Amino acid sequence: MTRVLVAGAGYAGVMAANRLAAAGQPDVHVTVVNPRPEFVERVRLHEHAAGGPDAKRPLSDLLRRGVRLRVGKVNAIAERSVGLEDGGSLEFDYLLYAVGSTAARGPAGSGNAWGIGDLDDAESLRRRLRLLPPGARVVVVGGGLTGIESAAEIAYRYPSLSVELVSRSVAAWLPESSRASIERRLANAGVRLRTGLRVTEVHTDGVETDAGKLASDCTVWAGSFDVPDLALRSGLPVTADGRLRTDDTLVCPGHERIVGAGDAVAPPGQAGDHLRMSCQAAMPMGAHGADTVLALIRGERPAPVSIGMAGQGISLGRRDGFIQATHRDDSPRGFTLSGRAAAVVKERVCRFTITAMRFPRAYRWLPRGTSAVHARAAIR
Repeated sequence: MTRVLVAGAGYAGVMAANRLAAAGQPDVHVTVVNPRPEFVERVRLHEHAAGGPDAKRPLSDLLRRGVRLRVGKVNAIAERSVGLEDGGSLEFDYLLYAVGSTAARGPAGSGNAWGIGDLDDAESLRRRLRLLPPGARVVVVGGGLTGIESAAEIAYRYPSLSVELVSRSVAAWLPESSRASIERRLANAGVRLRTGLRVTEVHTDGVETDAGKLASDCTVWAGSFDVPDLALRSGLPVTADGRLRTDDTLVCPGHERIVGAGDAVAPPGQAGDHLRMSCQAAMPMGAHGADTVLALIRGERPAPVSIGMAGQGISLGRRDGFIQATHRDDSPRGFTLSGRAAAVVKERVCRFTITAMRFPRAYRWLPRGTSAVHARAAIR
């Protein structure tokens, strides 16, 4: 019996566990350890927070037959076992490290803001929005994907609220024409844009910026992502931002029984420099990580990982969206799609992520550097 432990049940972890279980090797026993018994659709947390459908699904409905689930939080990683926060431990022959990402800490006073980086934060924001009276001011801080989608979704579901998006810029990584289109669509959705501002402090009644204070009845922090410090605390090799270092096959150097996948992992050079924290990268990393573990079990050399990006899809409420096509290194291409058609495509891609995890052996993704196109990787 070979014991494979998957730490984390996000997009990478569920895909990896199911792909391992679907390989048809009865002597490989797969256990998933996760802090909660549900899978959280992080691409839908902005919908959940704004009062839309539930963004969680029971893991029992997603994990394949034979995959064991241990609800708990990994507190430390040893050579052949992990320690859990509840005092328990689990032994492994191979560990697939897929602990995902969390919201980065905000500025001073950010505890006065509502987050959207995980399910608990989104639940709190959902409750807060329902209590706001008509005309209340909602300030969303952050001009990245999370901030854009959150501001648009709140404005769509709560047209009686005054929604403002505060950031230095909106979608700064995109071409000027794409940024202009997104800003115009946000304005059409009822979102007031306040760009060129940096938030320095959050108060209970507003935010302090480098140009003065803005009043707010509900401040939403939609900043960048961070990763758990589990790998760092366990003495594993990490990057400056705390992600687990791996080689180009996703094996952790010096720890050949640990394989990484998802947001909390940093493959080297061309294999991983272009991979954003996203389900578009996490799912193929999870699938490749599973293939790497299976190769190690067979005593074979794992193949190098090759993942190409396809585009960036942005929800702007339920009836509008924007999709920026990208090269495989995630740099923008000239093609874009907007309006209702983009909203439909984005919704279908979100649904595809669930389907793909249920059929892991059939899952294919866009490779990094070849001409063959398997454009089924999720756009995010």
